[in-house]
Amino acid sequence: MIHSLSDVQTKNIGEETNIWQFCVVLSGAKIGRNCNICSHCFIENDVVIGDNVTVKCGVQIWDGMVIEDNVFIGPNVTFCNDRYPKSRNKDWKLEPVIVKKGAVIGANSTILPGVTIGENALIGAGAVITKDVPPGIIIKGKF
Repeated sequence: MIHSLSDVQTKNIGEETNIWQFCVVLSGAKIGRNCNICSHCFIENDVVIGDNVTVKCGVQIWDGMVIEDNVFIGPNVTFCNDRYPKSRNKDWKLEPVIVKKGAVIGANSTILPGVTIGENALIGAGAVITKDVPPGIIIKGKF
């Protein structure tokens, strides 16, 4: 189901995926099966989202991101793919973020560029992630 109040330009969406109102999904994005993309989300072109992924309200998923299967991304999680952002910088360097299978990222967390969140890791609400997170651990606060 794609809500009529969303702008979904990609055709690469798996069966049983729901995209709710006020979302924008650009044409190059790939979204798997049985996902739930909640309202007010933005998904850029060079993005791959696996199966059974939940993206809660207010999340932007930028170019270079890979979100594997069975991931939960809480409301207002902030991802970054540019370590030194500057307006109209044509020489910027993309630093992708990878979220491995089964990871959980709590509300209002910030994930900095170039980080990999390990398989089945749990990121507590409000955490600031500045480096790779090993598989299966719980992170809270600044890491």
